Amino acid sequence: MDLILLLGLVLTFMLSISAWGYLALRPRHAVVERLRQLPEPPPFLPVTSSVGAPTDEPKLLAAIRKKAFKAPLSMGDASDTQKKLHHAGYRSGTALATYQLYRVLSLVAFPLLFWIGTLRVALHPAQRFLGIALLALVGYALPRVVLRVLVKRRQHRLRLSLPDALDLLVVCVEAGMGLNQAIVKVSEELERTHREISEELKLVNLEIRAGRSRGEALRNLGERTGVDDIISLAAMLIQTDKFGTSIARSLRVHSDSLRTERVQRAEEAAAKTTIKLIFPLLLCIFPALLVVILGPAFLNLARIFSETVIQTGK
Repeated sequence: MDLILLLGLVLTFMLSISAWGYLALRPRHAVVERLRQLPEPPPFLPVTSSVGAPTDEPKLLAAIRKKAFKAPLSMGDASDTQKKLHHAGYRSGTALATYQLYRVLSLVAFPLLFWIGTLRVALHPAQRFLGIALLALVGYALPRVVLRVLVKRRQHRLRLSLPDALDLLVVCVEAGMGLNQAIVKVSEELERTHREISEELKLVNLEIRAGRSRGEALRNLGERTGVDDIISLAAMLIQTDKFGTSIARSLRVHSDSLRTERVQRAEEAAAKTTIKLIFPLLLCIFPALLVVILGPAFLNLARIFSETVIQTGK
């Protein structure tokens, strides 16, 4: 009887979660379907992009539609969870609803599995309640921890790939390309080696071609990534474009300062290693050395004391 009641509760919970997910995701799917049903423009109308090269209208619209649910319009009014999802690379329209669904599932699944696993175990009700409460707390905090780890990993990859992208950008600008053309070229060259920075630069190019100003596109680049180096690069390019100074010289100076900051970060990390090695030495290496070095001495002392006790006893 208890098993039937438990199965009924689990089935009711799964149906409610499914209905909630359907109602949360259905409006976005309806919008996508209506966008797909829009008529295509005539293929023979050329469009001149901001970089000056004529492109085909269907290809441009297809690229914008493909990236439309990955590129946020603005993150000024976004919540902290939405910003973290954008920083982690999850920019689809259903990313926030999916994340909330995972949070609800992890919040309920861990205590439910613990309760099912301990039905035939003789536990005190207080112990069972404590286990359920702890697992509920773990299930509530686990998605946040995982999302924070994913954000740090992606930002670390972006931070490592930025010097290569900046060097290529300097070379392209000094070769005579405009900034928009250089961004397109760098995104194409880094597509296989540094996929994250390539996608971000492609989104910048698509925003510019869709009608945004270059300053807004660069500002959105810094907000999407959340990396300090990229935010400073975007601010430098915006100021250079605003005051009309040399882009190539500004990029070279910024590249040199970025290299200096990387060297300083490496020196700081090297200086921290001596402090971080104290705990592994005390907890792992020092006890093993103590056993190896002083172990025979302790055995000899134990043998001498045992012989002394035996002799005194006689």
